[in-house]
Amino acid sequence: MKLLFDQNLSHLLVASLADAYPGSVHVREVGLRDAADEVVWSYAAGHGLVIVSKDIDFHQRSLVFGPPPKVVWIRLGNSSTGQIETLLRARREVLLAFEQDQGAAFLAMA
Repeated sequence: MKLLFDQNLSHLLVASLADAYPGSVHVREVGLRDAADEVVWSYAAGHGLVIVSKDIDFHQRSLVFGPPPKVVWIRLGNSSTGQIETLLRARREVLLAFEQDQGAAFLAMA
């Protein structure tokens, strides 16, 4: 499972989660740091990435358009990068099942 971390999440997550989610990238690494949501959406869909964001816009977009791409909506509020890393590690099996579920468009995690 490869993740695309949105600009509202730290780029440090790519390296810290490389063992659990190899091939993941951050929007700034692929030239999408200030890109519109539509551009990020298209990039993720075209590269087989699951968008991970704290932004409700991607959640709403997933309801309107469906997958691909799939969206993981982090709902931790004001949280550290370490807390987000811990959450994504602890819920890895849930994320893998979500990726395989053809009918699932988004997953809210808190």
